[in-house]
Amino acid sequence: MKKTIQIKDAPKPIGPYSQAILANGMLFISGQIPIDPFSGELITDSIEQQTHQIFSNLIKILAEESMKLSNVVKVSIFLADMNDFKTVNEIYAAYFSENPPARETVEVARLPMNAAIEISLIAVK
Repeated sequence: MKKTIQIKDAPKPIGPYSQAILANGMLFISGQIPIDPFSGELITDSIEQQTHQIFSNLIKILAEESMKLSNVVKVSIFLADMNDFKTVNEIYAAYFSENPPARETVEVARLPMNAAIEISLIAVK
């Protein structure tokens, strides 16, 4: 049994996918790029602002299922430029200060809407 998660306080998907799927107590959140959920505009300011916007969106989706970042078990980070790794890593560490989840960070050739960063995650209840 799976439940589709679609909330108005997080960006609408830009393609044929759900914001998240809840299945067997696991929440799979689709990759989030730094989109302001209210304007629908891509945040193109600093990598810091972009990363914080993504975490804001992820936290809202987690909250829909009464979860927090402490429920996260796996994170995938995609960067358009690995030179942003140090900055993103420092911000990430502030959000996951205790018992950080498993993670990979990879540089990719291109992201949707030419975003600089995309983050997806898996959480468990």
